[in-house]
Amino acid sequence: MSTVLITGGHAGLGLIGAQTLAMRFGCNLILAARNPGKAGGAADKLRTETGVRVEVLEMDLNSLASVRRAAEQCKTMLKAAPAGDLELSSIVCNAGAQFQGPVSFSVDGYEETFAGNCLGHFLLTNLLLDSVVAGGRIIWTVSGTHDPALLDGKTVGTAVEPDAKALVQQGKHGKPISGGRRYATSKLCTILYSYELARRLRGAAVPVGSIAYDPGFIPEIGMGRMAPSIFRNSAVKFVLGKMGMTMGQMPLSGEALGMLAIDAAFAGSSGKYFHSNNGVLSEAQSSSVSYDETRAAKLWSDSEELVHLGVRERPRRLQ
Repeated sequence: MSTVLITGGHAGLGLIGAQTLAMRFGCNLILAARNPGKAGGAADKLRTETGVRVEVLEMDLNSLASVRRAAEQCKTMLKAAPAGDLELSSIVCNAGAQFQGPVSFSVDGYEETFAGNCLGHFLLTNLLLDSVVAGGRIIWTVSGTHDPALLDGKTVGTAVEPDAKALVQQGKHGKPISGGRRYATSKLCTILYSYELARRLRGAAVPVGSIAYDPGFIPEIGMGRMAPSIFRNSAVKFVLGKMGMTMGQMPLSGEALGMLAIDAAFAGSSGKYFHSNNGVLSEAQSSSVSYDETRAAKLWSDSEELVHLGVRERPRRLQ
């Protein structure tokens, strides 16, 4: 039976995506979360309401060792399940965070925004890619904040050069860029990962897709909660939408996350970028920089080095 691994699937956008996958498509779920207690509560509720199989996978995206342990545990789950019971159909790289104030660093010594939003998901995807069945997908939750041409990007600050080795060192040498700019840059890097993976999969004739998805600005959840309370005013949200902000809506943005991961309608969408804007899910264009293949290839190879991706860990399908 189709199974979807989703990070951050126990709350907010991810939880609605998980509910959609279970209720509408009958998918089994693997909820990857740093706090297994909180994820366990959501898992129990999902099991009761939908009857699907729900597993909880403890994983801290800001720790490379934790991601490696979780990937091995996931492989064990898949192998131990009865034939056809757990087949990994999609990986949804949904969890993310914005860190304001002083720069903080992961246990690996990397700036936390880039470590968790980018390197954790990058490593997880590489470690589990060989387990994804033909026709499966990798979904990357991104944000319009990556594009300085959009109001989305103007509200948080311009994304900087997607240089992985420089980004992990933010704050160690000189004044760091703002938390908003670190977040926007992490989302630019995530889109570059998505497009680069799609090219590599296509070049190796691997029948797995890679899709970038912007759920839009949702003041009630995630990064939106850090915005001033006025952004939760209906009139202000309406004006922002009219000004060009990509405005998400709950539960529609969460439902779209689930649909992109499994719905047959998106089977041919690898290498594309979708956004949820004013209640409509549609294909869109990301920033001009996000289509730079040279930058994407360098980001990929530098990220392999930063996560210490060994030869035996690299997906056989891409070699």
